[in-house]
Amino acid sequence: MRLLTLPVCATALALAIAPQAMARDYGQHGAVWPVIEPDLLQQIHARLTQLEKTGETARLNEELERRTIARVNRPEPVAGVSLASALRSWRFDPTITTPRDIADDKGRVIIAAGTRVNPLDTVPLRAPLVFLDGDDPAQLAWATRRYASTKAKLILVRGAPLELMKARQRRFYFDQGGTLVKHFGIRAVPATVEQQGCALNITEQPVPLKERAPS
Repeated sequence: MRLLTLPVCATALALAIAPQAMARDYGQHGAVWPVIEPDLLQQIHARLTQLEKTGETARLNEELERRTIARVNRPEPVAGVSLASALRSWRFDPTITTPRDIADDKGRVIIAAGTRVNPLDTVPLRAPLVFLDGDDPAQLAWATRRYASTKAKLILVRGAPLELMKARQRRFYFDQGGTLVKHFGIRAVPATVEQQGCALNITEQPVPLKERAPS
């Protein structure tokens, strides 16, 4: 019977002295230093103040303004578009399949998932899209002469649209980032996009030799 109670007593004794052992103060070991790293916000403020005093802030703002104006006047040319050297034409079907239900503001489904929708059924292409290199005088002469009496949209893949609008007294657009030429698969200019029925006809064509004379 004594052998059975001995482990119980030992366990009770350990539990009794454990809190005292855990609460013991061992004192301080090693040196402790305060945090001396500078405040990040203070560093930034000091740097900006220094730039302001030296005129560097004004110089940076002027440089940013100059680069912005230059980029607006002459956007980054669209990469991967060459001069058309042969006739290439194809049909482009803009039909899409809706991936999910499309509902109105009251939650009523107006187009069910899986429905095939052709944008041209509701929003026709009312004027041709003409893609061209604005730095090529032959393409400019050909496009402005051929589409002089139409509302065709002249879209540059290279060149200065604002300068051309002032000189030609006609609106020019720019395919920023090549979004449209990539969508239509255009690889060379001049190129035209025109509606034919429920699809688009896309044509890359060299400027005819007889039309290369400047207008």
